[in-house]
Amino acid sequence: MLIDSHCHLDFPDFAEERDAIIARAVEAGVKRMVTISTRVARFDAVKAIAEAHEPVFCSVGTHPHSAAEEPDVTAAQLVALAAHPKCVAIGEAGLDYFYDKSPRDVQAASFRQHIAAARETGLPLVIHSRDADADMTAILEEETGKGAFPFILHCFSSGRALAEAGIRLGGHVSFSGILTFRNSGELREIARDLPLDRLLVETDAPYLAPVPFRGKRNEPAHVVHTAAVLAEAKGLEPEAVADATTANCLRLFARMPAATGSTV
Repeated sequence: MLIDSHCHLDFPDFAEERDAIIARAVEAGVKRMVTISTRVARFDAVKAIAEAHEPVFCSVGTHPHSAAEEPDVTAAQLVALAAHPKCVAIGEAGLDYFYDKSPRDVQAASFRQHIAAARETGLPLVIHSRDADADMTAILEEETGKGAFPFILHCFSSGRALAEAGIRLGGHVSFSGILTFRNSGELREIARDLPLDRLLVETDAPYLAPVPFRGKRNEPAHVVHTAAVLAEAKGLEPEAVADATTANCLRLFARMPAATGSTV
């Protein structure tokens, strides 16, 4: 069993065959999927997918790209929406200095509201961080000093220092298909050195399909390939990594049941 800890099943890429995509994932051994919110205003659509499919769970939050669209989202609002039984996480939220689609101060303010919601609910915060290692580390250190909260550095492709800071501050690190890319040797070395009990795997589908599907639309079934490369990097059997990352997910996403009564 594997869990795709981060995908976007509400995106238009999947609209015409969402049921089949979820079924393919389950057939491949991916028994749980977390479809991640990028705009609070669209949470109803994300929630509806989770409600309609037993293996699918969801989060609630505002992506840093959308922070300027939703500058008034509060921790209280996030906490209220996160009360839904299939909502297992807050986010994704964070900092993106690569695209800078929202002003950096607006991204940071939104991020801190999400941190407050994660702290209050105990749900893990799904963190997006790109080209913002120093500021991300500083905020995480400051905010964990106010009180611990669970978090995931999702789709990790940053430097070793941020990965190690995340682990030191009690977080988890999740690897996507980027881990399988030929030029990702340094990232595989980071994965090799991080503790297995803090690692997750994900697709970030429809983006970042792993080898051998690179360049094509990604989907949750493909997380199997990322898990296999993670196992190779750590010198373990794929089954051991599947067991460990699944256990990590179930511990972190505490609302997610270990088993369900049906497959789709």
